[in-house]
Amino acid sequence: MTGKNVTRVDLSAAVYEKAKLSRSESSALVDLVLDEIANTLAKGETVKLSSFGSFIVCKKGQRIGRNPRTGTEAPISPRRVVVFKPSAILKQEINGRRSRTKRPVAELVSSARAR
Repeated sequence: MTGKNVTRVDLSAAVYEKAKLSRSESSALVDLVLDEIANTLAKGETVKLSSFGSFIVCKKGQRIGRNPRTGTEAPISPRRVVVFKPSAILKQEINGRRSRTKRPVAELVSSARAR
């Protein structure tokens, strides 16, 4: 998955290959996780994913912006934005200083199904 954007389809395919779920189950799982993250953020709450990072909703106040083409000022209304703050572990992995030593996904899925 290097050198391109990763889509829902790519994530579903990765879950399908690694977790040995059916394609429809993999797609439903990815959609469920992403929908839960989006719904939580829409409520204004923070999403913290251990060893990955945090999605934080920040409020921006009204400010005056400038049209770069004409130079005229225009008010920019207040809004909420989502900010991602990576964890120290993710930063280390991106910079090649740490490798993941967690259990394979297939093990996690099989132990979850056994419950």
